[in-house]
Amino acid sequence: MLRKIAYFLIGIVVLAAVGFFVMAPGIAEKGQNRVTEHQPWPVSSDAQALHDTLMVADLHTDSLLWDRDLTDRADRGHVDLPRLAEGNVAVQVFTTVTKSPAGQNYEANSTDARDNITLLTVGQLRPMRTWTSLLERGLDQAARLQATADENPELLRFVRTSADLDASLAERDSNRGRYPVAGILGAEGGHLLEGDLANLDKIYNAGFRILGLTHFFDNALGGSLHGDREAGLTDFGSRVVAGLNERSMIVDLAHASPQMAQDVLDMVRRPVIVSHTGIFSHCETVRNFPDELMQRIAADGGLIGIGFWDDVTCDATPAGIAGAILTAIDLVGVEHVALGSDYDGAVEVTFDVSEMAAVTHALIEQGLAEEEIVAVMGGNTIRFLRENLPSE
Repeated sequence: MLRKIAYFLIGIVVLAAVGFFVMAPGIAEKGQNRVTEHQPWPVSSDAQALHDTLMVADLHTDSLLWDRDLTDRADRGHVDLPRLAEGNVAVQVFTTVTKSPAGQNYEANSTDARDNITLLTVGQLRPMRTWTSLLERGLDQAARLQATADENPELLRFVRTSADLDASLAERDSNRGRYPVAGILGAEGGHLLEGDLANLDKIYNAGFRILGLTHFFDNALGGSLHGDREAGLTDFGSRVVAGLNERSMIVDLAHASPQMAQDVLDMVRRPVIVSHTGIFSHCETVRNFPDELMQRIAADGGLIGIGFWDDVTCDATPAGIAGAILTAIDLVGVEHVALGSDYDGAVEVTFDVSEMAAVTHALIEQGLAEEEIVAVMGGNTIRFLRENLPSE
């Protein structure tokens, strides 16, 4: 009898464990990457017709963090390949997230805080090497994007060079359809280098072409916008930035402290991006750089990606995002403004990527000219990538 009870209890434990690993990651994502309930956003026939001609490009999504098959249209999250096609997105930057502090906030985070991504990584049954290594987490997420592209070349192209980008866009144009999507790989936070400059070659060889220097906490490269805002680049950070420039990798200043951003601009000779952000004078939050810093970034040829969530736009509706884009255009010039959704980045949005035409409609309603809409919705990003990705 005792043996039967023991077997029964063991069975309950096994079922509970299976239930956790199967169900918990999806439940966690549904709670983190919400889309607010809404009626269909207005999209006029003229707006849809214009949108259908665009090469839409987005500078930031964290979809690789979540345990989903990007080839399937999911009932959770914000981005997958079918929804990218529905939204007519031609170019998508996919970023890897490797560490995020418990109690994450925009004002101040400790480098010693418990890491949220470790539990998610274990819960998703990622390879054991990723459980304790930030580098391995990044490489694992990169490998998943590469495998998706290798197995589905008609849907996704893994872009490493400007030539790859042109080939993907040309194929898309010749197909007269909405595939393939050009996927470009970035990293959210230089901590995946684990303090070792030699790891730059490892991430470059894995296909990384954009590196955000910090995320929600200070790291070996320097200060975070959400940590020590007075801390700039460290010596190691300077060597990393120099290494990025040597490899024609793009520096992303999203989440960098203002001082770190200034230090980077003092030393680089190539333009940088702020991949997902807002404009401070439009939405006064610590998450957005001061306007003067944004102007300096643009003056050096940089690109500003406007986010799709309330904390950076103060209004996450399509009309609110269009308002933030107009403010950015007035501040830095239309040629320096792009989209940087932060989809699947543990943010709540009012529409997913399949509804991207609503932004085109809102920009028309705000009075933007067609050529300005073409530039902001993707033309600027594609031009920037052509000029700044490795040529071969």
